[in-house]
Amino acid sequence: MDEVDLIIHPEWIIPVEPAQTVLEDHSLAIHQGQILAIAPPSEMAQTYTAKAEHHLPGQVVLPGLINAHTHAAMTLLRGFADDLPLMTWLTEHIWPAEQAHVGEAFVHAGSELAILEMLRGGITCFNDMYFFPEATANAAAKAGVRASVGMILIDFPTAYANGPEEYLAKGQALHSQWAGHPLIDTTMAPHAPYTVSEKNLVRAAEIAEALNRRFHIHVHETAAEVERHLTTQGDRPLMRLDALGLINSNLLAVHMTQLSERERDRLAATGAHVIHCPEANMKLASGFCPVADLADRGVHLALGTDGAASNNDLDLLSEMRTAALIAKGVSGNAAALPAWQAIEIATLGGAKALGRDHEIGSLKVGKAADLISLDLTQPESTPLHQVPSQVVYAASRQQIKHVWINGAHVLNERAATTLDQTAILARATEWRDKLQKR
Repeated sequence: MDEVDLIIHPEWIIPVEPAQTVLEDHSLAIHQGQILAIAPPSEMAQTYTAKAEHHLPGQVVLPGLINAHTHAAMTLLRGFADDLPLMTWLTEHIWPAEQAHVGEAFVHAGSELAILEMLRGGITCFNDMYFFPEATANAAAKAGVRASVGMILIDFPTAYANGPEEYLAKGQALHSQWAGHPLIDTTMAPHAPYTVSEKNLVRAAEIAEALNRRFHIHVHETAAEVERHLTTQGDRPLMRLDALGLINSNLLAVHMTQLSERERDRLAATGAHVIHCPEANMKLASGFCPVADLADRGVHLALGTDGAASNNDLDLLSEMRTAALIAKGVSGNAAALPAWQAIEIATLGGAKALGRDHEIGSLKVGKAADLISLDLTQPESTPLHQVPSQVVYAASRQQIKHVWINGAHVLNERAATTLDQTAILARATEWRDKLQKR
């Protein structure tokens, strides 16, 4: 018999591929960071021995969740400015606080706190857009977490860069530094059409194409944004991006709460990805992304939390439930975005958006062993009739017990194995005190 690194024996497996599948009485064999086999325990026993085994009765194993849009370091601004409309929140509170405090130390501390929170919520990969992305990449790599970090671009100077030239130069250096890393990837990340000029959007797109990177941008977040662009530019932001040749399969369009019929058709025709952040959209009164209609048209969908400053958590299980409920409420169709589809967009949808579905997003032989277990024996998820429904509509992130990334056990019985929780929480408190003094 062959010896493998690990065999996991859960009660159920949701592999995501094939769709709408729940496996009972199956185990997973993991070796050198990859899924080697998925089979009944009796077959495993005839083929493999393991250096370690985990028996998980009453637990379901599914692919690690993928947070397709966040600003990790903004966990340090959680609750800093709440109950405000987007532009007031940004211009009068968040941007001034960032200008006064954000630097490499702030971003590293905030990113570590975010990664700790995300691991405890079953997130194994996140797509980030923020200043000092070098610090976020370092924090993720140290913690053993997958991350796609953004080559940030904005037209005005910040503590990170004095203008577009420096942003773009630093972004390309970031990409070169992490090229080929097993966990860390990069995207081109211009902030939004209202903060990046057309000239610089085109330059960013050219760099993204040359480096084969995704193009990650906030767009159509609010009705006011669209109206302002109509008034000043004569058309809607998404249609201007289309005119510039920027709507394609590399586009990660975040929020998308205001979409015309023509825009929905273009998204479907071009293979663009829409990153849905339902709870942040609601908290900032930005509107509702028409996910049910987009799904019906075949638009690629992924799920994000946005930053903790505008959410106020990084809880993708909660986002799945909210996304499913909003889809039903907005469409008037109770069958819209069923539980299995909500799980799919939070896993395989995110992997496809990031161009990483060849390695993550579903549990298949040959893919990376990025997986999580969720305890369904708790009173809150009992009795159990349908596993996917229980995961989406009843379970909470406190029921996440174990997380493996590349086969490494990074969360064991809810305790992070690669992060110092006490030190991380202490640093977060220090930053709170600095922000409050301001």
